[in-house]
Amino acid sequence: MDRYAVVGNPVAHSRSPDIHRMFAEQTGESLSYDRILTSVEKFDACVTAFFQSGGLGLNVTLPFKQQAHDLAGELDDAAREAGAVNTLMATPDGLWGGNTDGNGLVRDLTRNHDVALAGLRVLVLGAGGAVHGVIGALLRGGVAEIVIVNRTHDRAVRLARRWSDPRIRAVRSEACVDSFELVINGTSASLRGEVPKIGESVLGSACLCYDMVYASEETAFMTWASSRGARAVDGLGMLVEQAAESFYIWRAVRPRTPPVVQALRALG
Repeated sequence: MDRYAVVGNPVAHSRSPDIHRMFAEQTGESLSYDRILTSVEKFDACVTAFFQSGGLGLNVTLPFKQQAHDLAGELDDAAREAGAVNTLMATPDGLWGGNTDGNGLVRDLTRNHDVALAGLRVLVLGAGGAVHGVIGALLRGGVAEIVIVNRTHDRAVRLARRWSDPRIRAVRSEACVDSFELVINGTSASLRGEVPKIGESVLGSACLCYDMVYASEETAFMTWASSRGARAVDGLGMLVEQAAESFYIWRAVRPRTPPVVQALRALG
């Protein structure tokens, strides 16, 4: 049976095995999909061992996306642009790396939450690997502006400079007083039950607050946003949509995502 897996730390909470099992059942593909826990020091050796033992594809999650980028011998445009990889595949020429996070986010926003990106002012919280993967897709979606705020300001500045686009800039959290139509939390604060330090003035009218973290209950960021009148959603749809992109890369079959999102919501 063809072998795939997700590698991360932590990884026990990952819903990716459930998602790919549902994709396989839906499309009639025969495959197995596991979780792999490793460390920063052992990541390269872990990936090499997986593919040498016959594995065909890996999804990469925190904190290894930038490390995976450096390990891959060939990159797609999105991975090269972001400097981060979330999908690895064995090819006759070596290890191929791609990034499906951006397309996953945009598909979830536009198809599942009816968000028209063109002309929106967007605030992005965080500057890690997950955020690296979505900036380009948001710009291609036609947003008017992207403002990046990160606890370490220099990281936000470096991220903004990856794109030669006047629509993107980095600001310090205390200087972020503008309002936005879309606020994306790309930090790991919700995993700790915390909310990024940002003022409620950033919440424009009819603002959508999107937490890239997913959970069976409302995240701390979602609670903060909804208690202030904003619409708040989590990143489960993005997880499924980016997984569908990976599945298509690996199997050349595109699964239907709405039934999988619904099934995962029902599972809690």
